[in-house]
Amino acid sequence: MTWCSRRALVRGAALAPLAAMAADGLPKPAPRYFAGHGSHDHRTLAYDLHLAYDPAAGRLEGRARIRAVAERTLRQVNLDLAKLSVHEAMVDGAAVRPGRKGHKLLLPAPRPIPAGTPFTLEIGYGGRPGPVRTPFGQIGWDRTGDAHDGTLVAAQPLGAPSWFPCNDRPDDKAEFTFRVTVPRGHQALANGALLEWRTSDTAECWTYHHRGPMAPYLAALYTGRFTQETWQATDSATGRPVTGRNAYPVHLSGRARHDLGRQPEMFETFTRWFGPYPFETYGAVVVDADLDQPVENQTASVFGRNHIDGARTWETLVAHELVHQWYGNSVSLRDWRDIWLNEGFATYGEWLWSEHIGEDSADTIARAAWRTLARQGTGLRIADPGPDRIFDDRVYNRGACTLHALRLTMGDDRFFPMLRGWHHAHRGESADTAAFVAHAGRTMPRVVEPLLRAWLYDTCLPPLPPPPPEPGNAQS
Repeated sequence: MTWCSRRALVRGAALAPLAAMAADGLPKPAPRYFAGHGSHDHRTLAYDLHLAYDPAAGRLEGRARIRAVAERTLRQVNLDLAKLSVHEAMVDGAAVRPGRKGHKLLLPAPRPIPAGTPFTLEIGYGGRPGPVRTPFGQIGWDRTGDAHDGTLVAAQPLGAPSWFPCNDRPDDKAEFTFRVTVPRGHQALANGALLEWRTSDTAECWTYHHRGPMAPYLAALYTGRFTQETWQATDSATGRPVTGRNAYPVHLSGRARHDLGRQPEMFETFTRWFGPYPFETYGAVVVDADLDQPVENQTASVFGRNHIDGARTWETLVAHELVHQWYGNSVSLRDWRDIWLNEGFATYGEWLWSEHIGEDSADTIARAAWRTLARQGTGLRIADPGPDRIFDDRVYNRGACTLHALRLTMGDDRFFPMLRGWHHAHRGESADTAAFVAHAGRTMPRVVEPLLRAWLYDTCLPPLPPPPPEPGNAQS
């Protein structure tokens, strides 16, 4: 059964363009999804965020120090910031008068900043943060718990400006430091490693550093009252010990401890499949709120209380979020049109984990997913789904089927080294679909590129290759 004629498959493979062509024959950049967010005028080196949160008032006071480099001569620096008010701004130490235009923060440069020149911004801001309106609903900073005295950040794709000024592009990655003050008895959790914890009679200050680099939408902050526990694992690729930290509300501790209990095994298994773990730590945060889906925040994935039942019902999602640390966080999107590189990879990681623990094989799951995709019909190119469909289930499942088709075509002895090589080649960087097609195609040039063009660029659904004679567990 196929949803493409053979003629359509061949025609699509031959003609599906990786980019529109300009008159001079060179690739023409496609318009960015959500082009109103972020700026290409500068690239960010580091964010240093000093934050104080008062849960009783729901008020956040912040000071952001941002180091960046001009990509062209700048007379104004544009950042994204929603809802919160700016009361002070400096560019290279000189006070400036900030302007606002919608969610844009406009900082005039006291003198032109030439291309290639580093510069520093300091911004004092505050107010009552909350989620921002996006095409996908309200996203970003939100409150948790029956008393609403906790907070979470789930910012994918456009919610980062809900709590700090940033260059809100998925490919503008930077180092982050968070220094967060909360009332005594509360905790603050953020990306990266805990550097310092200080307490006084009335407050606690938590400092985290993450060398990243990290896209703004992956930055996270959780505040509230948590039980924190650590776990140990070994990076199978390097032999390096890694300490993980989980946090959850006290009333969910028993169930969360069980549901997250196989993270060390996942970690050791995934480092065999995907290569060295790219960051200094990892952990999961369970918040006292229901979430539609867990969120992949870098080094600190977040799960809702509805994903914790003490029976590991949602364990594949635990695997999904851990896989994102390689594919989506370390190797990031160049643009949101490439989201299958995040979600297809993480979904295939779920299928591999199921296979690894002796449940359904990846082949069984892929064929069931293919049948569902066939019933859903055509009309979606997962390499360019459109900005309103980046979270379409077909992007996830057809993306994972694409990888399974690659695995069946290459065999495990080529497929897993190819995955490791993809991460190794782009670790800490951003990449796009064309780069992946080129990377995978180097393994079997005459076979892989037509296969990927059909799966990624055709709207019709290609057939999966025949199953292996004796499906087994994933091999490294």
